[in-house]
Amino acid sequence: MIQTRIEYLGGNMLEVLTQKLTAVFDKLGRKGKLSEGDIDDALRQVRLALLEADVNFKVVKEFLSKVRERALTSEVLRSLTPAQQIIKIVNEELVAILGGESGRLASVTDLPAVALLVGLQGSGKTTTAAKLAVQLKHLGQRPLLVAADTRRPAAIEQLKLLGKQHDISVYSEDATVASTTICQHALKQAKEMGIAWVIIDTQGRLHIDETMMQELANIKSLLQPLEVLLTVDAMIGQDAVKVAQEFHSRIGITGLILTKMDGDARGGAALSIRFVTGVPIKYLGTGEKMDALEVFHPDRLASRILGMGDMLTLIEQAETAFDQQQVKDLEGKMRTGDFDLEDLLSQMRQIHKMGPLGRLVEMIPGFSRFASRLPDDEGEKQLKKIEAIILSMTYEERRNPAIIDGKRRSRIARGSGTTPKDVNQLLNQFREIHKLSKSLSRGKLPTKMGNIFDIPLR
Repeated sequence: MIQTRIEYLGGNMLEVLTQKLTAVFDKLGRKGKLSEGDIDDALRQVRLALLEADVNFKVVKEFLSKVRERALTSEVLRSLTPAQQIIKIVNEELVAILGGESGRLASVTDLPAVALLVGLQGSGKTTTAAKLAVQLKHLGQRPLLVAADTRRPAAIEQLKLLGKQHDISVYSEDATVASTTICQHALKQAKEMGIAWVIIDTQGRLHIDETMMQELANIKSLLQPLEVLLTVDAMIGQDAVKVAQEFHSRIGITGLILTKMDGDARGGAALSIRFVTGVPIKYLGTGEKMDALEVFHPDRLASRILGMGDMLTLIEQAETAFDQQQVKDLEGKMRTGDFDLEDLLSQMRQIHKMGPLGRLVEMIPGFSRFASRLPDDEGEKQLKKIEAIILSMTYEERRNPAIIDGKRRSRIARGSGTTPKDVNQLLNQFREIHKLSKSLSRGKLPTKMGNIFDIPLR
């Protein structure tokens, strides 16, 4: 597979924190041997970065206390690579703060299992319910969505629409029927249908109130859910921690789903909420698409925060998105130099299946520093432009771009709504890619790698 271009759609909420921590550790790494003063100075900067990211003060204090204690040992100070040792300690303590273990739904023993989704209005609860159902379906565990948010009729229609789009059964009744009654009827139908998971979208409010809590308590008592999952908007910062504490003390929750992790905010809730509440984070919502729900892995998030990437998640997403036979065919074409614009278009479409490209670049070690290179929507625009240009070519032109002369360029530009200059730029970049594929087939790496969007990577 050729990576024709890597981009970042700026706005990941931990992006600024990553940049600041990377700068601190880069500076530390240039010092060579470290003194206690060097370490204290670095930790002061880390403290400021964490507080500015809206991480809970108690969490910051506990975290830095443990890091300092471990960093000041003679083993670290006398090490040949003390800065690397400290980064390792910071990474391990971040993982501990985030909970240590990966998020998983509880093991099902009796079918159907019930997952009760709770949360405030606007936290993304309804969409998250559908995302979770899609994920369970892909795992071979047949889900049933239940529209129990009778206070907001639009939520019922939204859930029915999402279910229809993804071929998932949705149980709903008239909004005048009590939520507890709807849940009882849904559970009965689920047993008859052989459903594995019943996912219940409950009522939310703009704030926590007694009526909502009592209704949730009644549903929980009636259904005895295996999971009570709180969806909480990560963009509301420390208020997210307060909301989680309140729900946990009132009804008892088994897991957290942090939504809107792709938003433009400070993001400290992700580093505070597990430590403060004691409730494990099970999923992260990272976008609007139905596949933008990631199982939470503390070690992977810690690695991303420190700018060290997350290749495991990237590989998992690639394995899901890419047709393995097409990958083998493409490798063969690259070795023989037979790679053409038809193949480029196919590969770009497969990369696009993995979700917003901005989410991909942060998983590649060392690339988080390119976060601010483009406006949020620039990458999507460029992908659409390239697709339009290639689709405006004839099959013969895609297979053999060398035949494209001035007249053909003008025709392609008119057909794609672009300019001859845009067409020329794509052809020039494709020639660079073609040279790269030939070099790789001979086991050589070019000293200069072309970039399809003219963004220098070094």
